[in-house]
Amino acid sequence: MYETAIVAFTTFFATIGPIDVAVMFAAMTPKAAPEFRRLMAVRGTLVSGMILCVFAFAGDFLLRSLGISLAALKVSGGILLLLIGIDMVFARHSGSTSTTAIETNEAAGKQDISIVPLATPLIAGPGAMGAAVLLMANVKGEILQETAVLLALLVVLVLTLVLLLIATKVQSFFGVTGMQVVSRIFGVLLTALAVQFMFNGLLQSGLIPQ
Repeated sequence: MYETAIVAFTTFFATIGPIDVAVMFAAMTPKAAPEFRRLMAVRGTLVSGMILCVFAFAGDFLLRSLGISLAALKVSGGILLLLIGIDMVFARHSGSTSTTAIETNEAAGKQDISIVPLATPLIAGPGAMGAAVLLMANVKGEILQETAVLLALLVVLVLTLVLLLIATKVQSFFGVTGMQVVSRIFGVLLTALAVQFMFNGLLQSGLIPQ
């Protein structure tokens, strides 16, 4: 259970990126009133949590409906997480863990960014959604393991909310260099986890002898 919790926490922390989200939130809301910023932070975190929970619980049904095996999900999910990890190691930003240029420009003209782009795609982006489905499918039927995954998600979301509430302080404390250091560390861990997911999927598929 502890190993599952650690893997889930590392994966969610890397795919959600609480520090990156907080810094981008501060950059997008420089003129917003403190009370309104807190409201947007709470609302965005709650909505993103609901989105990720839907993917976590409905992922297995969706896979069965589409005829996708768990082995295929592990390999494809591993590839997605590997690409995200590589971007993090080289301090590149893609639409899987951050907003695109078009989304950022659209957000600049909005007052309330709690749903778009904060809840999605900043917090509940494609990488985090894929991770939720993959991690829950990987421990299907094991209540303690599933609980560990959900608790890890909850911890990361709470941490994200705390950082959003002090976003301006986070922005000034970490700076660009500090953010990239944290991103690279978790990027290395995520790439290793991604490769392990792919290995497990290939073994489970029968393509590679046990």
